[in-house]
Amino acid sequence: MRWKDGRRSTNIEDRRGQRIPGGIKGGGIGILLLALVGMYFGIDPALILNMGDAMQGSATDSATRTAPVDHAQDQEKEFISVVLADTEDVWSQIFKEMGGRYEKPKLVLFSGAVQSACGFAQAAMGPFYCPGDHKVYIDLAFFDDLKNQLHSPGDFAQAYVIAHEVGHHVQKLLGISDKVETLRRRVSSREFNKVSVRLELQADCFAGVWANRADRMRNILEPGDIEEALNAASQIGDDRMQKQSRGYVTPDSFTHGSSAQRVRWFKRGFESGNIRNCDTFATNNL
Repeated sequence: MRWKDGRRSTNIEDRRGQRIPGGIKGGGIGILLLALVGMYFGIDPALILNMGDAMQGSATDSATRTAPVDHAQDQEKEFISVVLADTEDVWSQIFKEMGGRYEKPKLVLFSGAVQSACGFAQAAMGPFYCPGDHKVYIDLAFFDDLKNQLHSPGDFAQAYVIAHEVGHHVQKLLGISDKVETLRRRVSSREFNKVSVRLELQADCFAGVWANRADRMRNILEPGDIEEALNAASQIGDDRMQKQSRGYVTPDSFTHGSSAQRVRWFKRGFESGNIRNCDTFATNNL
C-alpha cells in the first residue's frame, strides 16, 4: 500500500502504556472465551464488555499507572494515522454526496486493556468499535496476531481491519446499528445472530467501498493489496474460526459470516465503490 506520502489524521488518541487502576483479577476463562468468540474483527462490544466490572475485580481508585511505550510500534502508529485519514477523506466525500456531513471518529491505541464507553476490554478481543463514544480501539500487538496466528500478513490486511471498524462507525451514523440493537430485545439469540451477520458483512462491504474510493482519490493500491484484504477476510470467517477452535462448524451460531461471505461482500464494495450495493439487509443471498 502506498501510504507514506498520505495525510496523517489528528484523531488518534494514544493510550499505550496506560494501565487500568487495579488491573484484572482472574479472568483466565474469560480471556479464552474472548479469544474463541471475538473473531478479532467487528465484535459487538455490548455482548462482551459488560463483563468489565467483574473482570476488574478489586480495582482501586488510585491514579492510572503508566508503563514504557514500545517505540518500535511508532511506524505502525503512523501507518494507522494515514489509513484513518484516508477513511476520513473517503467517507466525508460520500456523506457530502448524500447531502450529509461525516462525523470523524477517534481511534484509540492501547496496550493490554482499555476502558471505553462500552465498558472494560482486553486486547484478546481484538480491534473493536464502541458506538457509545464513537471510537475505534486497537492494541497494536494485534497486528502481530493478524500476521502470525491468523495468517494474514501485509499492510493492506491491517488497513482492512481499520476500514472494517470504521465501517461500523458509518453504520452508527446512518442509524443502522441502532436499529439492529433494538432488535436484540425482540428476537431470540439465534435470530439475532443472523442479523449480526448482516451487520458485519455490511461493514466488510463498506471497507471495500473505502478501498475503491481511496484508490481513486490517492492511488494507494499496489499489486497484491486486494489479495491481502481478501485473505484476511477469508481467515476470520466464522466457519474457519470455529473449525480451527473446536473442529466443527455450527452455522446457527455465526455472528460475522462465513469466509466466503466476507470475501464476497468486501469484493462487492470494492468493485462498485457504492454503498448502495452494500445493503446486506435487503437480500436473501448473502
